[in-house]
Amino acid sequence: MIHSLNEETARKFAQIALGHVGQEYPNAPGHVMVEDADAKKPRALHPAFFGSFDWHSCVHSWWLLLSLRRTFPNMHEAQVIGDLAEVTLTEENLAVELAYLDRPTARGFERPYGWGWLLYLHHEAERHKDKAWGARLEPLARAFARRFGEFLPLLTYPITVGTHFNTAFALTLAREWAQGRDAELLALVDDWAMRTFAHRSDYSGWEPGGDEFLSPVLTAACLMSDVTTPDAFQHWFDALVLSNGWIERECHPVTVSDRSDGKIAHLDGLNLSRAWCLLRTARALDGSPASELLRSHAEEHLTAAIPHVAGDYMGEHWLASFALLALLETS
Repeated sequence: MIHSLNEETARKFAQIALGHVGQEYPNAPGHVMVEDADAKKPRALHPAFFGSFDWHSCVHSWWLLLSLRRTFPNMHEAQVIGDLAEVTLTEENLAVELAYLDRPTARGFERPYGWGWLLYLHHEAERHKDKAWGARLEPLARAFARRFGEFLPLLTYPITVGTHFNTAFALTLAREWAQGRDAELLALVDDWAMRTFAHRSDYSGWEPGGDEFLSPVLTAACLMSDVTTPDAFQHWFDALVLSNGWIERECHPVTVSDRSDGKIAHLDGLNLSRAWCLLRTARALDGSPASELLRSHAEEHLTAAIPHVAGDYMGEHWLASFALLALLETS
């Protein structure tokens, strides 16, 4: 592939995220207030994850930073990341984040997108054996894992929109965290995914939507590639989007008309997240004729989106994370 993760790109992404994980404003808090005392500034509500415009973007920007620190430990930014993490991901700050979840009005806080990303951040933090970040984040991660365990049995129908409420994307992240950590959650995710998606076929959904950053069908495919055998997945994916021509007919880079509009800017993220899904799916189908088709489409999406990771804050505060997801799949 033309696009790959190298130190130059890693430094660029790190500099972008370092520029906003500690930037408190502008801010869009997902905060429910029931009395005057609840009116607090973002840093008071979320001392660990107050930056990057919103809570979930701050969480996955920290995932990006820690991932880059591990992957390129000798770049200058790796030391900066480590120093900032030491004063941000503290026991005190994370205790406040955990206490926030006890609020009666916080039952649906960041469900499920932020839940999945927090687990993914913890998964990455534990890889940094020279630091205590994983241990500090574990109570918060376990709390969100319990929320997944309570929520999935209640979720009669999947949420298949292309925005933060998408179920399959969050479960793909959560499932990776659960492997080796939470056998009960892992089994619950796998069972739910099979009951929900195993019998789907002949996809003809209307995507993209004008404010989507996730593909409903490709996120489901990512999840199913993890929970089924390679042979079963190949047959399922063929029946879903290959034999009906959806990939070749519909799965092409989307146009972004206004990157200063936060919702329309989501479409740059759709190009990036599609690339990630296509590459993950291609890996699951490795050796089949479809795998090269999917990689070719992923390359098209990366070419369309990578130049726009930075430029306007409405995209800049989050797009690099999705670019990194995709580029990590190219190595």
